[in-house]
Amino acid sequence: MAFEIIMPKLGVDMQEGEIIEWKKQEGDVVNEGDILLEIMSDKTNMELEAEESGVLLKIVRPAGDVVPVTEVIGYIGAEGEVVAVAENTTSAPAAAEVAQATADLQAAGLEVPAAPAAQAPAASDKAPLADNEYDIVVVGGGPAGYYAAIRGAQLGGKIAIVEKSEFGGTCLNVGCIPTKTYLKNAEILDGLKIAAGRGINLASTNYAIDMDKTVDFKNSVVRTLTGGVKGLLKANKVTMFNGLGTVNPDKTVTIGSETIKGRSIILATGSKVSRINIPGIESPLVLTSDDILDLKEMPKSLAVMGGGVVGIELGLVWASYGVPVTVIEMADRIIPGMDKEVSLELQKILSKKGMTIKTSVGVSEILEANNQLTLKLNNGEEVVAEKALLSIGRVPQLAGLENLNLEMDRNRIKVNAYQETSIPGIYAPGDVNGTKMLAHAAYRMGEVAAENAMRGNVRKAKLDFTPAAVYTHPEVAMVGLTEEQAREQYGDVLVGRSSFAGNGRAIASNEAHGFVKVIADAKYHEILGVHIIGPAAAELANEASTIMEAELTVDDVAQSIHGHPTFSENMYEAFMDVLGEAIHNPPKRK
Repeated sequence: MAFEIIMPKLGVDMQEGEIIEWKKQEGDVVNEGDILLEIMSDKTNMELEAEESGVLLKIVRPAGDVVPVTEVIGYIGAEGEVVAVAENTTSAPAAAEVAQATADLQAAGLEVPAAPAAQAPAASDKAPLADNEYDIVVVGGGPAGYYAAIRGAQLGGKIAIVEKSEFGGTCLNVGCIPTKTYLKNAEILDGLKIAAGRGINLASTNYAIDMDKTVDFKNSVVRTLTGGVKGLLKANKVTMFNGLGTVNPDKTVTIGSETIKGRSIILATGSKVSRINIPGIESPLVLTSDDILDLKEMPKSLAVMGGGVVGIELGLVWASYGVPVTVIEMADRIIPGMDKEVSLELQKILSKKGMTIKTSVGVSEILEANNQLTLKLNNGEEVVAEKALLSIGRVPQLAGLENLNLEMDRNRIKVNAYQETSIPGIYAPGDVNGTKMLAHAAYRMGEVAAENAMRGNVRKAKLDFTPAAVYTHPEVAMVGLTEEQAREQYGDVLVGRSSFAGNGRAIASNEAHGFVKVIADAKYHEILGVHIIGPAAAELANEASTIMEAELTVDDVAQSIHGHPTFSENMYEAFMDVLGEAIHNPPKRK
């Protein structure tokens, strides 16, 4: 079936666009991502990329035409395919009117009635399912898995989910949630340190950390959330199995002595802690991120092997408790996946908080003596600590999948944009495919996998604008390209910055540290990346993600109004600084 090319809506105010030039002609082969044509709105010019591969079958609206947004301007399809242009273009204005009405309602902040969801094939269209057979069997109960199971059930499917330990996966049990519980303690302690300066005179400045109570509170948070996941699965009539699921090529899954079968299988087995093979790594004093979250005795000192997100977050927790912490990172800076300027700023702030950070160095050997560790570094230095945290990342969890001859990309299951593996009908969303090892990315991948399993491959997972965050104090967050990546790909870019040092709410909150940085294409002002270090950075990143997903330009954001006093004003100022129009920044030097 031919794919419609429509006039896109480049901004909330755009009503129509002019076709400047078609870069492809009728009969040309088109690959996804190829430039099809150049269009112009009242604000900017833009090159429109092909969203599908095929042949440009028909140009409906030629160069020079001014076309309402969402109207069909051409078709891509299979070679020789015939499109009924008159019939389709007749209905285009109606589609455009619906789209415009929807945009107007959204712009006014009003709720838009949801269109009826496409229905899964009726049960009568397929052979009846046997008692031990399901539309989808999901293997793994973490973010990708439970999300996929519930979405499949919403679409009318008979769904089973298999989990070998606790529902909720790494995120809820030993990852995102437990670490954020501990990081809140670190934030509270920071508050105590500045209380006197704000006129709050505490009866005593002495405090003690009760690790038993700390661990118990963390466990209560985990139980609340994992219980909530099980409750949602039960409410959606998803059949739950506990145990390791062994998956077979015929789409059967064996759990102990029981075997069930799926018309489709979703592998959502997640990830596990990565380990390195160096002498001494097996010492019981070397803890993983899983182990340290249940530690009930305060270590006298802690060495953290790995300056990525988990290592930095957990290192800060223990440093806030007064434990001497040394971070050892092989890259030239901590959290190397983040923008370099942001990474170096965080490193400076954490050093002031008492953390010792060693970069461009690795651990070559670990010696244990007298109940303490000596970490020998490959530059000749030594770090002595009572305990060490191994935090060098995570790798896909493949236990139970040994019988499948899946195509792999290194140790990750290879999937296409539909989240389908090399075996038709078997999908692998989330950490197990290694694309973006983030819980919220796993949610989206699981949702997409379930829809494709139920309806056929109808939806692709688009993850380009997935936000990422480090929940230190101050927080760090990002969406899109770093400045280094943007300059490499685009050459000439514009960069805007705004410091929290001038933000009213940040000053009033004793959180006037860090900045917002916006990177934009110099020609069209397309937003390429947003990077934040400062208060509420993880929350602000969601606004940046929405802006970029909606393909708004810097000029579009400039038309918005941000409340005062808010932290988000600082992001608006950074967007304005891209244009050289930030009111609260000094004039840019020519």
